[in-house]
Amino acid sequence: MPDVAQIADDADVIVNGYAFTHAENGSVRVLNLNRPTSAAVFGPQEELWETTMDDIELEIVREYLARSLKYLAA
Repeated sequence: MPDVAQIADDADVIVNGYAFTHAENGSVRVLNLNRPTSAAVFGPQEELWETTMDDIELEIVREYLARSLKYLAA
């Protein structure tokens, strides 16, 4: 189980309980802090690389990502 407190501290942006962390390779990792088994990784062009989220949650996260990209560290 991931250390949720550490992930939240390291996150670039937290939106409605989702921690968004920009990685060195340009990808963005997303973790649902309320349900840490629910996560996703998006590539530099916002393409989905992998996920454990259901389709509805994934669409919500995509929307949050699109709105929050300007706040993520480059």
